[in-house]
Amino acid sequence: MRKKSKIYAGLAAAIVPVASVIMALSGTPASAAIGGSGPFPADYETSATLANHTIFRPQTLPSERLPIVVWGNGGCSANGLSQGNFLREIASHGFLAIANGGPNASGSTNSQMLTQSIDWAVAENSRQGSKYYNKIDTSKVAVAGFSCGGLEAYAVSNDPRVTTTGIFSSGLLNDADDYQLRRLTKPIAYFVGGPSDIAYPNAMDDWGKLPSGLPAFMGNLNVGHGGTYDQTNGGEFGRVATLYFKWRLKGDTTAGRNFVGSDCGLCRTQWSIQQKNLTLDDGTPPTTPPPTTPPPTTPPPTAGCTAVYAVADQWNGGFVANVSVTAGSAALTGWRVTLNLPSGASVSSLWNGVSSGTSGTITVANQSYNGRLAAGQATSFGFQGTGSGSGATASCTGS
Repeated sequence: MRKKSKIYAGLAAAIVPVASVIMALSGTPASAAIGGSGPFPADYETSATLANHTIFRPQTLPSERLPIVVWGNGGCSANGLSQGNFLREIASHGFLAIANGGPNASGSTNSQMLTQSIDWAVAENSRQGSKYYNKIDTSKVAVAGFSCGGLEAYAVSNDPRVTTTGIFSSGLLNDADDYQLRRLTKPIAYFVGGPSDIAYPNAMDDWGKLPSGLPAFMGNLNVGHGGTYDQTNGGEFGRVATLYFKWRLKGDTTAGRNFVGSDCGLCRTQWSIQQKNLTLDDGTPPTTPPPTTPPPTTPPPTAGCTAVYAVADQWNGGFVANVSVTAGSAALTGWRVTLNLPSGASVSSLWNGVSSGTSGTITVANQSYNGRLAAGQATSFGFQGTGSGSGATASCTGS
């Protein structure tokens, strides 16, 4: 059941990052906005044929075609510079990033404006005389957004031209909107501000309801709802979002290795990572070096599994933990994990599993979508708890 937050609902409708207020006051001209850490210093502009939008692009268009990223702002703000540092950073790596709303404009936006951005980019790519003529890769389109803008992205993610969706500190507000999850067919990624992010419960609820088999990434960085968008080059969210778009829209498997596998580049960093059905675009999952000595004789297959418990975040009075479940040498049709929680700890919410009990010794069984595991395949579930998560133990049985 979705845990709707009235506070989050209000933020989704009204949050405007501090950076956008500063930009609105300063009225920074486009000529002073060139920047980003990528090889193509980026600027922003407007177009008479795309009213109420802000277009971020390399100042000098490169020879390579530009994939498209269309963006919904926090608070559904009509200020297209609301996440300007973040979008300029993406554009500087060879993307066309189009934000809803004009530079320093006021008012609010809607999801149809994301579709208008895609329509415009496709038309400009085919229009002789346009500076974008044959300069845009219209086969690679990401729809993304922050907070309320993430809800706009969800609304148009079923557009057949969309090749990936990015949800930033956002999640559906009502269970009645879950149909938007069921219709997803293209890879999706979530970038959330950790348990202190007011959108965290809704984002995790969405994560647990994604269609079986959908390639999906979940990254939590414990910075709260505001993210790092107003920092230089969009801060850590700008860096990681650019890597994701380079992977999904440019086929950059080096960038993709930051998201795929147990030894991914973001694994064991300050990010808390979850993955579903991820392989690199060349179809080859990341590999580990071969053993230097012959492996021992493989025992007969058994329907066993292992469970590894890890605390992802701990604060005064609460914690978030993840449990990785890995099938043994035989495939599983289901699994069950027994958790022994330390004294004083209890589970307040859990995702990707079905729990029995909240404190002491509890059991967690698979959901319908993550019970079947091939030999050696892994899945995971997580939970938020009260008290201290240190000292818990986990064991697994399979069927």
